[in-house]
Amino acid sequence: MSFHSLSVYILNPLVKNPLLRNLSFVFRIQENVLLSMEIQDSILIAVSGLGFVILIKQMFIFLKGVRVMFLRPPKNLKKQYGSWAIITGSTDGIGKALAFELASEGLNLVLVGRNPSKLEATSNEIQARNGENKQVQIKTILLDLARSNREEISREIGDAIQGLDVGVLINSAGVAYYPTYFHEVGQELIDSVIKVNAEAATWVNRAVIPVMMRKKKGAIVNIGSASSAVFPSYPLVTVYASTKAYLEMLSRCINLEYKHHGIDSQCQIPLFVATKMTRLESSFLVSSTEMYAKESIRRIGYEQLCAPFWMHSLQWSILQALPDSVVDWLLLRIHNFLRKKGLENDPLLNQEICVYDILCLALFGD
Repeated sequence: MSFHSLSVYILNPLVKNPLLRNLSFVFRIQENVLLSMEIQDSILIAVSGLGFVILIKQMFIFLKGVRVMFLRPPKNLKKQYGSWAIITGSTDGIGKALAFELASEGLNLVLVGRNPSKLEATSNEIQARNGENKQVQIKTILLDLARSNREEISREIGDAIQGLDVGVLINSAGVAYYPTYFHEVGQELIDSVIKVNAEAATWVNRAVIPVMMRKKKGAIVNIGSASSAVFPSYPLVTVYASTKAYLEMLSRCINLEYKHHGIDSQCQIPLFVATKMTRLESSFLVSSTEMYAKESIRRIGYEQLCAPFWMHSLQWSILQALPDSVVDWLLLRIHNFLRKKGLENDPLLNQEICVYDILCLALFGD
């Protein structure tokens, strides 16, 4: 008898036995269950491992943020870049606060502004605050960036900084407007926003960079905006947000192009700051210009893009965690509320207002 025949002869009765068939079925089920459990365990281990990696990454990001915000030492701007700083928009808001901070660090200043009385007053304030023991040299450039062409800007800036050890450029001049639908914004206002925020900033950068290249060192800070860097869109302030997006990209590209020349270009992103432009009241969420300037100085020369004030960085993180559709809906509602108040000439817009009040009024009505 062959082996095959012998196998059939022995196994046939076993296969035909109902009890043995049931036991075989049970064994197969147990095998499938065990295999399924093994797969589930493998998936659980993989998911747990992935979660652990993500947790470690987030902890690393958090600790890095803490170091950058509170522990990393600021650069010695005068020693590392040069003894002079040029500041546009230096007579109001963030630009003025930065001028005071830079002067307190011992840098000499070139102040650019369009109002001669404001330029003189700012210069006198800085000298008075620094006192006789820490006098700084101050030069002023009377220049209306909204009305000057590229030749005038290049000539005025170039002549003023000739022979100076210019190490820092702060581009803080800016024009904004209250929320208005794009087709309703006046042509002259659109021209001013584009000329000051984009064109003038371009020509000022271009005028200063050759001076820094010759020294092989320099720091450029272009003041951007959350409208383009933080929010997914910025309805009813379209032109302003678009020019700030341009300024952000300009800063990034300049940094890459001239890094090997020792020039650090940076775009700083303020969120809520209490200025004449925003008319916001200083609070826990809204920094004063002085608070912002102190943190701004600490970040010069480091990241290409940053929000210097720690509360702004926290707000940025929260906004990024929200769905774009939610942020878009909220901004559209707030800006429509502000537009309505503007059309009604509401006195609310002529005074400092708390950001909480704006949020509550926009969401829940008057």
